[in-house]
Amino acid sequence: PPFKWRIFPECARMSLNKSQTKKVDGKMRIRAFPTQIDPKYVEDIWTLLKNAIREIQRKNNSGLSFEELYRNAYTMVLHKHGKKLYEGLKEVVTEHLQMDVRSTILQSLQNNFLETISNMWLEHQTAMVMIRDILMYMDRVYVPQQHESPVYDLGLQLFKEEIVLFMDIREHLHNHLLTLIANERKGEVIDRARVKTMCQMLMTLGIGSRTVYEEEFEKHFLQVSTNFYAAESQTFLAENSAASYIRKVEARLIEEKERANHYLDPSSETHILSVVDAELIERHMETVVNMENSGVVYMLRTQKYEDLDCMYRMFKRVNGGLKVMIESLSTYLRETGRALVMGEEEGMASGSGTGESGGKNATAYVQGLLELRDQYNLFLNRSFKNDILFKQAISSDFEYFVNLNCRSPEYLSLYVDEMLKKGVKEHSEQEVEVILDKCLTLFRYLQDKDVFERYYKQHLAKRLLLNRSISDDAEKGMISRLKNDCGCQFTSKLEGMFKDMSLSTTLMETFRDRHTTTPNEMQGVDLSVRVLTMGYWPSSTNPLPCIVPDACAQAFDVFKRFYLGRHSGRKLMLQTHLGSADLNAVFYPTSKEEGSANSPKRHILQVSTHQMCVLMLFNRIVSITFNDIQQETGISQKELVRALQPLAVGKPAQRILVKAPKGRDFELNDTFSVNEQFTSKLHRVKIQAVSAKGETDSERKETKQKVDDDRKHVIEAAIVRIMKARKTLAHSQLIIEVTSQLQSRFHPDPMIIKRRIEGLIEREYLKRSANDRYMYI
Repeated sequence: PPFKWRIFPECARMSLNKSQTKKVDGKMRIRAFPTQIDPKYVEDIWTLLKNAIREIQRKNNSGLSFEELYRNAYTMVLHKHGKKLYEGLKEVVTEHLQMDVRSTILQSLQNNFLETISNMWLEHQTAMVMIRDILMYMDRVYVPQQHESPVYDLGLQLFKEEIVLFMDIREHLHNHLLTLIANERKGEVIDRARVKTMCQMLMTLGIGSRTVYEEEFEKHFLQVSTNFYAAESQTFLAENSAASYIRKVEARLIEEKERANHYLDPSSETHILSVVDAELIERHMETVVNMENSGVVYMLRTQKYEDLDCMYRMFKRVNGGLKVMIESLSTYLRETGRALVMGEEEGMASGSGTGESGGKNATAYVQGLLELRDQYNLFLNRSFKNDILFKQAISSDFEYFVNLNCRSPEYLSLYVDEMLKKGVKEHSEQEVEVILDKCLTLFRYLQDKDVFERYYKQHLAKRLLLNRSISDDAEKGMISRLKNDCGCQFTSKLEGMFKDMSLSTTLMETFRDRHTTTPNEMQGVDLSVRVLTMGYWPSSTNPLPCIVPDACAQAFDVFKRFYLGRHSGRKLMLQTHLGSADLNAVFYPTSKEEGSANSPKRHILQVSTHQMCVLMLFNRIVSITFNDIQQETGISQKELVRALQPLAVGKPAQRILVKAPKGRDFELNDTFSVNEQFTSKLHRVKIQAVSAKGETDSERKETKQKVDDDRKHVIEAAIVRIMKARKTLAHSQLIIEVTSQLQSRFHPDPMIIKRRIEGLIEREYLKRSANDRYMYI
């Protein structure tokens, strides 16, 4: 039991008498305490202390006077007998451990071993605390002076040497602890408290270090654990799928962590978990990841988010674990993406390169890519915790296969065009915004962003001029996204197109105010003109040929004079292929039974400018051939077919003309006449134009040529900018810097860069160094 006492050292109670003091030179001097003491008295004191220590060890300390024992120990140390006291203590403790404690433990080797050694350890600790208190003065004075171990630490050292390191006890302690842990791993219930006491005992015997714990337990524990998990991993792999294997590994990790927290030293947690990681995960990463019908590919294919999440958490614990997962994921994703984009490319090739075939594939192509990206976004969020390594790998894979198909920029632009057109009823405005954000993700993967820009400009022009945009806010929102990603230069022309539309609206208001008083001058034509800046819009410098009706031509001449009167030095060219018209049409149907004429039917036809030119011919001609129409209108054969298709062979509710002979193909001798029997429930009938959603092979080659020409100027501008800043630069470094500057728009070919450098040298923008041919100035 705990005890307390008050200490009254003899020196504190001594009084000074005349014989002990002497006055020298007027100053008081204290005579030294006599250092000699009777050896028999010292022996008696030690005998008393020795008997008291033995009584404490036998737990018979209730009759002892701890104050008296402290004074006796104090006296021995004070009179220079500290060594006798220290060595005597060592002998007494050693004798007790050898004769009493060791023999008791040895008798219990086969029965209650842990309980016995645990009790002996606790009793020894209690006894050493009491002995330390009695010998406190020796701990404070003698031990530091002689650099000996403190009393309590001495007791620990002797217990370690005489008990724990004794051969039979040592071996039995190892085996017993490891057997208990092995049994618990098999599912048996063990006495965790006893094991915890033993682990704490070994840590305490280290006296501030883990040496004893490591040598006497942890080293053997980790080796046995390594062997156990090496064997268990083979069994797990043979009997389980990848998902089940990973779950079992996770369960083992939780068990070992709980074991370390409950009865092992906390410092062992890291070491034992490292063993589990090495034996169950690191050694079998490749095998688990590539398991057929259960590995990473199977989990991706069957969308096993939880299993992938578990595998991610387990593999993240070991070096190279995530790399193995990423390699498997990347290989599968690239194969999937390649099959998607190349399959679409083969489908497009089988369509003979027609625009209509391409248009049908564009939506499916981009939709497939978006769905694949959404799927891997889910994997990234739910399974891989937005890990930057997985994010980079997935982005790299998408960039790889998206650019395998040279038509990706065109088809992405077509898909965006579909989303921003009027009449998209499948999606709400909020859904369209989400889809556009996803499209921007695909846009970032494109290497040829300048190709996308050209196609997007063409599609935007048609939406603006034909009034097909769902809203200006949606259009400007998309341009803002592109601007944030690629900078102002990328979208400057797109923003200029919106500026032209706004200026044209203001200009037409002024024009109408001025000519409302002279309607005869306009020949009854309500004209609306959009003035487009040639540098902003994708219009050709050579307009498509078309002979417009006289009334329309005269009205346009009036506007031309008005515009050039306000802006000198400018030139206007009519782009008929981008225009539209509303025609007042009157049909005179006849009764089939009586052959008499019925009352005329009036409709307003919404048509393209080319369709207007064709229909206006029937005001003076009843029937006309395809060849004659082409000669009268001057429209090219390709554009004329596009204009006649909806009028003659389109939807029944839109067939304004009758074609003879019937059929969808057009020949030069085919004749056309007005369908007087035309009926429609709508007063305003919109004739759907045949839009070439994709380019033909010839158009695609033309676009590619234009892109290549633009790139030449961009590359040359970049070279000049760099050389102005650097003054002198080596050929290889110039190639690197030009590529770095332009890779946000496209990836320039080094050979093309070299040709542009040579072109600039010929035009004397650059010159070669006189000393080094590959150094430019």
